[in-house]
Amino acid sequence: MLSPRSWASNSRRQAERHELAIAERSVEPPGRAGPGRCRAVAPASTKAAGRAVLLIPHRGDAADEGGLPGDYRKILAIVPEADGPVQVRAVGERLGLDASIHGKLEPLRAKMTKLAARGWLHKRGDGRFTARP
Repeated sequence: MLSPRSWASNSRRQAERHELAIAERSVEPPGRAGPGRCRAVAPASTKAAGRAVLLIPHRGDAADEGGLPGDYRKILAIVPEADGPVQVRAVGERLGLDASIHGKLEPLRAKMTKLAARGWLHKRGDGRFTARP
């Protein structure tokens, strides 16, 4: 049986390994990008080795939308074009997702919620999203 101290230390090491694995997947190593392919660029706030990894930076930390991954930039382009608050389903349809399958929209909902949590979008009480000014 592990003591509370060794259990906490073991949990911390596992969390650090998990964060490092996420950071390694988020940035494509040099040499793997072939002709015509762009390398992934990690936001300036990305850290590894036991530190929090923010792939989607807070709006105030990023200079513009260019530091966001492609899917997130597409979402941020669609939401302001709408006449008012948009549902996840409408954004999914614009992205070409099959909106009739609930499971196809959940990853999109998670991305939009993450954008709202980081200040890029505003999530209303009814679950619809609007662009931040």
